[in-house]
Amino acid sequence: MTGRRLTVEEILQGGFSTPWDAPMVPPFPFSFRDVEVLTLAWRTDPEAVERLLPPPLEPTSDVVLAHIYKMNDTDWLGPYGESNIMVGCRLPGTGEAGSYSPYLFLSSDIGVSHGREVHGQPKKSGIPTLEARGDAWVGTVARNGIDVITGTLAYKQRRDRIESLAAHFDFATNINLKAIDHIDGRPAIRQLTARRLAEVAVHECWSGPCTVELRPNIQAPVYRLPVREMLDGFYWRADFTLAPGRILHDYLAA
Repeated sequence: MTGRRLTVEEILQGGFSTPWDAPMVPPFPFSFRDVEVLTLAWRTDPEAVERLLPPPLEPTSDVVLAHIYKMNDTDWLGPYGESNIMVGCRLPGTGEAGSYSPYLFLSSDIGVSHGREVHGQPKKSGIPTLEARGDAWVGTVARNGIDVITGTLAYKQRRDRIESLAAHFDFATNINLKAIDHIDGRPAIRQLTARRLAEVAVHECWSGPCTVELRPNIQAPVYRLPVREMLDGFYWRADFTLAPGRILHDYLAA
């Protein structure tokens, strides 16, 4: 790229990112290999779920899923930690259903940028960690030096299948509210977007009763989905690919 200028044709291509000679956001598709995941499930107040869903989405469950990922080998991003907090939802009159993400936290600036710019995910910087401590998996999510989520699961005691986790709701279809303004403050994008992971290969899956502790933090308010009943947790290891998604609902067109 040295010595040449950026062209209009390059700017108009899908997947274009700045700075143009050292782009920040990766184009689709890109792959995640040997991902370790601790998924914590708990029952919360139905009105807490409904409060966090943007209309016209409706809740389908009072269960919350918090995925704490240890991303060991990812195209562009390298190793990092991520956490995605999900609730079940549907878009009335369309047959569309899946999981809505009110909160996400990452230790990767590339991941934060990609999630916000492309998917419209409410990603913020944070420090998710997952490790085996003796006979337990321990997952934490920290923001501002505060562990806002702490979860535990016994180490590989009960073999399971990922379909058991999917019984709560279709977490593989992730729905987000994408909101971007023009420079003059006018709304440029107001959409509900959806994406589904591709080429998913689950190498192992274990489950058992889990513990979940939430600690209040105004910049990471997961506590607004209070724990009313702790359910089963899952440790699973997988490969998958992030592929292009789709627009479910365009508020500006409507």
